[in-house]
Amino acid sequence: MDGRVISSATQTSEGDSKMKRKTCVPGALVGLALLYGPSLALAQTAPPLGAAASFAVLGGSTVTNTGPTIVTGDLGVSPGSAITGFPPGTVVGGSTHAADALAAQAQIDATTAYNNLAAQACTTTFGVPTDLGGMTLLPGVYCFASSAAVTGTLTLNAQGNANAVFVFKTGSTFITASGSSVVVINGGQNCNVFWQVGTSATLGTTSTVPGTIIALTSITLNTGASLSGRSIARNGAVTLDSNNVGGCAAGGVAEVPTLDFVGLTILIVLLAVAGLFVMSRSAG
Repeated sequence: MDGRVISSATQTSEGDSKMKRKTCVPGALVGLALLYGPSLALAQTAPPLGAAASFAVLGGSTVTNTGPTIVTGDLGVSPGSAITGFPPGTVVGGSTHAADALAAQAQIDATTAYNNLAAQACTTTFGVPTDLGGMTLLPGVYCFASSAAVTGTLTLNAQGNANAVFVFKTGSTFITASGSSVVVINGGQNCNVFWQVGTSATLGTTSTVPGTIIALTSITLNTGASLSGRSIARNGAVTLDSNNVGGCAAGGVAEVPTLDFVGLTILIVLLAVAGLFVMSRSAG
C-alpha cells in the first residue's frame, strides 16, 4: 500500500466526471451532425423572390411582344412604363402592372434575389465560355467566369429529390441555340432552377428552358421559345415573340432545406461515431 486515502466522495466525483465526459462527447457529435451536416450539403438554395414571385414576365425598361405569346402569371415593367403587343399576347392567371407599386416592389425584390444567387458559393466553376449541351448535371451552383450556352440538350438530374435546386451564375451572357432544351429529370421541379445572368439572356427559336431567369440587363425570347418559369430583366427590356412563359408564378418555390448525398453521408458517419461512444459507455 502506498498510504493514499481515497474517499468515497472522491471516487464518486471521479466517476461523475468520467460519466459527464462520456455523455458530452456523443451529445456534442450529434449536435455537430445536426448543425453542420445540412450546412455542408446546402450550397444551393432557392432565393427569396418576394413580390417578384407572382411575375412571369418583368421588364426594367420595356416589355415588347410580337405574336400570340401566352404569359401565365403577372406581366409588368418598372421603372419603365411601356408594355406593347398585348394583344395579340395574352395574360392568363395574372394581371398587367405598368410602373405601378407592385412592379416597383417586384424589381426591388428581384434585385435581392439576384444578389442572393450571386453570393452563393460555387460547387463547379467554368473559367471559359462553356456549352452545356450534352451534359448531365446534379444539383449545385454552377459558375461561369464569362458566358454559358446550351446547344442540344442539357439534363438536370434531381436524383429523386423534389426540392433539389440548380443555380447557374454567368459573368456575361446566357444563350440557348435554336431547338435546344434544358430538361429536369428524376423528380425535380422546373421552378427550382435559377439563372443569374451577368448581362443578357437570349433563348433561341423553339428552345425550351425551365426556371427563373434574372438578368442584369435584358432578356430576349426568339420565335417559339418557351420558358417554364420567370423572365425578369432588372434594367433593360424583355422581348417576346410567340412564346409561352410562366408556370412558377403562383406563389413561388418552397424553400425546404434538404440533405444531398454528401450531407447525408456526413450525418450518418457522425451519428455512427456518437453511437459507438454510447455503446462504449454502457459497456464500461
